[in-house]
Amino acid sequence: MTKAELFQQITQKQSYLCVGLDTDIQKIPSYLHKEQDPIFAFNRQIIDATIDYCVAYKLNTAFYESLGARGWESLEKTLAYIPSSVFTIADAKRGDIGNTSALYAKAFFEKMNFDSITVAPYMGEDSVAPFLTYPNKWVILLALTSNKGSSDFQMLTLNGGKYAECLFEKVLETSQLWGSDEQMMYVVGATHPQLFQKIREIVPRHFLLVPGYGAQGGDLQTISRLGMNKECGLLVNSSRGIIYASSDKDFAQKAQQTALAIAEEMKKYLQEKV
Repeated sequence: MTKAELFQQITQKQSYLCVGLDTDIQKIPSYLHKEQDPIFAFNRQIIDATIDYCVAYKLNTAFYESLGARGWESLEKTLAYIPSSVFTIADAKRGDIGNTSALYAKAFFEKMNFDSITVAPYMGEDSVAPFLTYPNKWVILLALTSNKGSSDFQMLTLNGGKYAECLFEKVLETSQLWGSDEQMMYVVGATHPQLFQKIREIVPRHFLLVPGYGAQGGDLQTISRLGMNKECGLLVNSSRGIIYASSDKDFAQKAQQTALAIAEEMKKYLQEKV
């Protein structure tokens, strides 16, 4: 999917919501366990309920890998069920030496046909470059994550560079030499709202994938006001807050209501800014 196509979806749906299909077999309604594939049965209903209000789905591969071969089957069935007009994210956080990254890229972009994959930048350019060779596929580079431990390394102070004061800023600055805003996004956690303005100074045109909204306490208004650009430039993810809005048989209906409420708020911010 191209950047223009993604922006078109955002414009049409008046939403920049990403729904995280981080589906935990222990948290889905118990009656679904009778299904041949409980994970896919759950995901299918969530997709049907939220498809009108989101522009992306993010599948955290750990929730599927942990179930072995059956989990991978559920992941592939879920991916095939998502319409091609909707952006798909493999939240796999890969990144290794070049030949290994090339095989990761082949797995997620050729074998499974995801639109994008999250990649850890710690090993440098040659670990990221193989993912950037695929036309209309995206690298979503971890920059400033939403978890509590993000400050352990990402906020370490550095010397040198036009912008770099912290390690995450150095990642943003240096990685722009590897790929363009037509093929690279950045993970920036909603739990760091005070840094969005500074981040936009460094990467004014790139899309940001923003986890940490909802269950982790990120504020949508602040994120949108400071993080949005002329092409929106945001994919704000909500996982638990949507897919586990109910643990009963009305889970899909509650997910739909929650996604609609978020999309309605996003529509207001889009009309103000874009």
